[in-house]
Amino acid sequence: MTKAILINYEYCTGCHSCEVACKKHLGLPAGEFGIKLSETGPYEYRGAPEGPGRWEWTWLPVITKACDLCESRTEKGKMPACVQHCQAWCMYYGEVSELAAKMDGETRWALFTK
Repeated sequence: MTKAILINYEYCTGCHSCEVACKKHLGLPAGEFGIKLSETGPYEYRGAPEGPGRWEWTWLPVITKACDLCESRTEKGKMPACVQHCQAWCMYYGEVSELAAKMDGETRWALFTK
């Protein structure tokens, strides 16, 4: 059974809680991350009508090579630190097949395995 983390980028607010929780759990030094939050945008869609849908500003949590999916936590039945501390509740942990079933095709998702 392969475990993974699923992230719904539509709902990430850019709070950095995942980064902080991961860094603390893994004891990573300055400049190193197990999950790194990147900001993209704002981008204007000139062909779109006026209003909030004309602009896009997205936060992208990306899992790095330092991530071990919190093996020491998950083997005790806990969630990975990033998933537990996600304030937007846009991160999930579980079996790949179960997580893939959540991907609805309506929003932007990313599935990460170890």
